[in-house]
Amino acid sequence: MDDIYRYIDDHLSDSLAELQELCRLPTVSAQGQAIQETAEHVAGRLRSLGFESQVLGKEGAQTGGRPAGHPVVYAYQRGASARTLMFYDHYDVQPPEPLDLWSSPPFQPTLREDKLYGRGVCDNKGNIAARLAAIRAWKEARGQLPCSIKFCIEGDEEIGSPHMEEFVEEHRELLAADACIWEGGGVTWEGRPQVTLGVKGLLYVELEAKTINRDAHSSWGTTLPNAAWRLVWALSTVKGPDERVLIDGFYDAVRPATPEERAAVGAMPSEEGETLKTYGISDFLCGVRGLDFRLRHLFEPTATIDGVISGYTGPGPKTVLPARATAKMDFRLVPDQDPDDILAKLKRHLAGRGFGDIEVRTMGEERPARTPVTDPFVAVVGDAVQAVYGREPVVVPSMAGTGPLYPFVKTLGLPTADCGIGYPDARIHAPDENIRVGDFLLGTKAVAALLGRFAQSS
Repeated sequence: MDDIYRYIDDHLSDSLAELQELCRLPTVSAQGQAIQETAEHVAGRLRSLGFESQVLGKEGAQTGGRPAGHPVVYAYQRGASARTLMFYDHYDVQPPEPLDLWSSPPFQPTLREDKLYGRGVCDNKGNIAARLAAIRAWKEARGQLPCSIKFCIEGDEEIGSPHMEEFVEEHRELLAADACIWEGGGVTWEGRPQVTLGVKGLLYVELEAKTINRDAHSSWGTTLPNAAWRLVWALSTVKGPDERVLIDGFYDAVRPATPEERAAVGAMPSEEGETLKTYGISDFLCGVRGLDFRLRHLFEPTATIDGVISGYTGPGPKTVLPARATAKMDFRLVPDQDPDDILAKLKRHLAGRGFGDIEVRTMGEERPARTPVTDPFVAVVGDAVQAVYGREPVVVPSMAGTGPLYPFVKTLGLPTADCGIGYPDARIHAPDENIRVGDFLLGTKAVAALLGRFAQSS
């Protein structure tokens, strides 16, 4: 591998320049910005490396009379072995606001003190660039790829991938492979590489209380119903002070961690101190620490109020009785919870407690998925990253966040693992998103090593 690693080292500046070019495109899916332009740019980069690449589902296309979602970039290139590795990535990014908290413009990626700052440099354009750099190194140093490679790069991930399950089902033959490397990943606070094997699911809802037909003077609080109070009372029934979700049957389908998963979590480093410091607190909910903290974070479902809006929230006083109140909530789900089932249970819960008038609107759904710790592909990925980083990887059975992993694991039947160029202070989704150049370099070499080892695996 020395010749391939040497090529990666010698062309690091070129790889970073290509990443910067990609990150100059303001591909904000929530706002529909630069979508088609970015998809075509990524497809063109893949073609330049010898891939058969196409943009599937042009922007504005319809499926069954409804929008088909942002286009997906698909690419394929045959390699020397019969094995095929899929890379799942996304080219869309989060909105950059608040802009005043950035040290440099978010879509003008800037190098400072061995870090590259800009929206998407980590999540997820940086991982796309690292994977393409590893592929280029193989082709330039050895003349061909060691295994066949497919890419599935979508433009809807940051808005919940609402069409990915349908897309995968429709294109299951095109996307057939032997295993999949997921979009992200990185290293721990102490620099050990992480290999992550699953995601939580998601149910995102908006709840709305409506009482009177317009806002009223607050003196009418004696006799008129207040929508804000109505909503607050409804929300208070969803979760108790002990952090336990109170919806009947909410935990019924939760799959317990296997002994192998518990052992993997037990072997993870303790990073509670760094996390507490990062968020400026002295203790976690329920006082959890150590193994209990990690098990809770990775394997427990959640119910989170993301925002509440009602009445007057501007500067100074305004005595008003609100006629309308809304709250946004998300439920992070674990295998084998189903978002449709949890939605139905939430509605029954509210109705059964006298809040059937609260309207519940679904804003996003994704199902949880997890690759077993014991799958042989996990060992292949682990061996590759250990060879590059010189440290035993941390195997994480599931991340606490969400992504469209389910159709790749369940529909395509692919063992899937997550490894990449990030680190704990990459600030993804926040101002001053960044990567360390050293992490980008090692992440690129890890992909190159994985390609070689995967080609020889069975």
